[in-house]
Amino acid sequence: MIKAKAFIFDMDGVIFDSERLYLGCCTEAAEVFGIDNIEEVVYRCIGLTTEKTHEMYRSIYGDDFPLDKYWKEATSRFREKAQGGLLPVKEGAKEILEMLEEKGIPAALASSTRTEMVIRELEAAGLRDNFKVIIGGDMVAKSKPEPDIFLLAAEKLGYEPKDCVIIEDSRNGIRAARSAGGFVIMVPDLIQPTEEEKEMYTDLVLPSLKDICSIDGEK
Repeated sequence: MIKAKAFIFDMDGVIFDSERLYLGCCTEAAEVFGIDNIEEVVYRCIGLTTEKTHEMYRSIYGDDFPLDKYWKEATSRFREKAQGGLLPVKEGAKEILEMLEEKGIPAALASSTRTEMVIRELEAAGLRDNFKVIIGGDMVAKSKPEPDIFLLAAEKLGYEPKDCVIIEDSRNGIRAARSAGGFVIMVPDLIQPTEEEKEMYTDLVLPSLKDICSIDGEK
């Protein structure tokens, strides 16, 4: 049984099936500007804030990289394909949120995406009210893999991180969750963890949110 006083969810790749869409948009934008190896770079940036992502691009491609033009192209394609912010919800997301609500276990959302966009995406999907606390990447000083975002989410929920289950899909995310001290469940999306990552940074690795079916809440 998973004993939890609260749950903290990442958003992209956990609640929304958005990372594949984002990868495709980045690939299309890279073709426009003749940029190579973009897929590898996008994978490395999953879970990072926009600012940290830009730093990663510059460190890999150099200062001459047309970052502003590329970023505008990729993000505009993403927004258009996401149909004004309405993204497909991952399998099991609504079910687990409903189950937590029935059990009286509060949920927080902690995403590296800017808070304004997080709220817009949740409202478009009808999920805004399922989360007691919403933390965006612009609300913390340090991005994942640092634990700041999960520490703040736990604080706002009113619990110690050790009393929270943290659900992540990315390598940066599970590192941040482990550093925060929560019970870490990884539901991989684009990237599967290595055996070392499973051992060092996770307590459970599950194929879907639907597999998180045994929850014992302690209020």
